[in-house]
Amino acid sequence: MATVKIPEYKISEEKVILDSKTTALIIVDMQNDFAHPEGRLFVPEARKTIPAIKKLLEKARKAGVLVIYTQDWHRKEDIEFDIWGEHAVGGTWGAEVIEELKPVENEITIHKLRYDAFFGTPLDHLLRIYKINTLVITGTVANICVLHTAGTAALLGYKIVVPIDCISALTDFDKYTTYRQVYFLYKGILTKSENIEFR
Repeated sequence: MATVKIPEYKISEEKVILDSKTTALIIVDMQNDFAHPEGRLFVPEARKTIPAIKKLLEKARKAGVLVIYTQDWHRKEDIEFDIWGEHAVGGTWGAEVIEELKPVENEITIHKLRYDAFFGTPLDHLLRIYKINTLVITGTVANICVLHTAGTAALLGYKIVVPIDCISALTDFDKYTTYRQVYFLYKGILTKSENIEFR
């Protein structure tokens, strides 16, 4: 068996102070099919991130930060099912956001077709309308929908912040790969949710 050395990345221990008017909190795919034990593609680690995401969400709401949820949202005929099997079919229980993190009035929900929340959705348009330049990205799965969304965000010119206690993956390898890509490839900030402050 090959041994793989974890590439370099840095997790900031300093406070990350963000402007509440130009920052959005993105909660990626915290849906029943991924974050509930009875979900079709359950990610066990996702359950462990719920308390941290919830605290960050409360902080964001209190500061008036724009909150955006993404939901994987598929039709029955979706070709993605050839990869993962049927999941997150639009309008079903599996596609709903988990009870612990339900959106409230005036929060935005984006139904996404693929891993990347910008692909085929109005996400970038909405962020420009609200004059957002910084995204705090949380959710699951770290190396799939979180990373693809973070990558496009960075390439569109947004500053990205990823609290590592608010993302989950199926394996440690996948999680560390995400850290490396966010830090090295997209020049994002890796931190912990307790270090994030909205002002």
